[in-house]
Amino acid sequence: MKLEKIGLVLEGGGMRGTFTSGVLDYMMDNGIEVSYGIGVSAGACNGVSYVSHQRGRAKFSNIDLLDKYKYIGINHLIRTGSIINMDMLYNRFTEEILPFDYDSYFARGMRFEMVTTNCLTGEACYMEEYNDRHRLIDIVKASASLPYVCPICYVDERPMLDGGIVDSIPLERAISQGFEKNIVVLTRNKGYRKKEKIIKHPSFIYHQYPRLRQALAMRNVLYNKQLEMIERMENEGRIIVIRPEKPIVVDRMERNVQKLTDLYNEGYACAENIFSRSL
Repeated sequence: MKLEKIGLVLEGGGMRGTFTSGVLDYMMDNGIEVSYGIGVSAGACNGVSYVSHQRGRAKFSNIDLLDKYKYIGINHLIRTGSIINMDMLYNRFTEEILPFDYDSYFARGMRFEMVTTNCLTGEACYMEEYNDRHRLIDIVKASASLPYVCPICYVDERPMLDGGIVDSIPLERAISQGFEKNIVVLTRNKGYRKKEKIIKHPSFIYHQYPRLRQALAMRNVLYNKQLEMIERMENEGRIIVIRPEKPIVVDRMERNVQKLTDLYNEGYACAENIFSRSL
């Protein structure tokens, strides 16, 4: 089932993105395809496997690979400056353990944008790649490089971090690309809000990137505004929202495999419920 005029918007959320893995596997199992998608952070990581049509690959990354290789932890942060084992996720996994199907991704004919944050400007960059394997992985890595606990990445020689800093749920971007109707996959339950306050940082944190500091300070405020817009548009019937039905018990850096498996299953079940009623 090809949904030509419907876009797909994928929120991030670290390991909460396992919910999205379940949603996308349901879509692949049932042949539900779109012509445009946009993902942030974990949403970008999940989304590329949807575009390459590798069913179960994102789940394997989030659960099986984590269980075997323990690629998240303070020990990685102390040793390498990143709380995530970047070499495991973006080199060994992508090229050796469960290789990413670049040929399928590039030939799919689906536009997929990934959101990064430009550290110099403090603004969102919407990036896509359909020819260069290395640049594609660089974009995915940058989109998912969490502030404070992951190193700054470079794409086209520009310093980048997690796209969720400035555009956690890029629905407005999808609309600007001509997709008035969208499927929005969230990783928080309905009614969730962050504590709305301006975040102050010590002067030594990202001191060379003042605009990034400004973006980080306003992150919670912007995120809550996006949630308010999404709930309003959902009530107006303008978008389809798939989200967890109960408060999330999975942390951004969750390592409990059972919790992650339960969240994946919830994502699959929620997608089945929504699509059976909406399509």
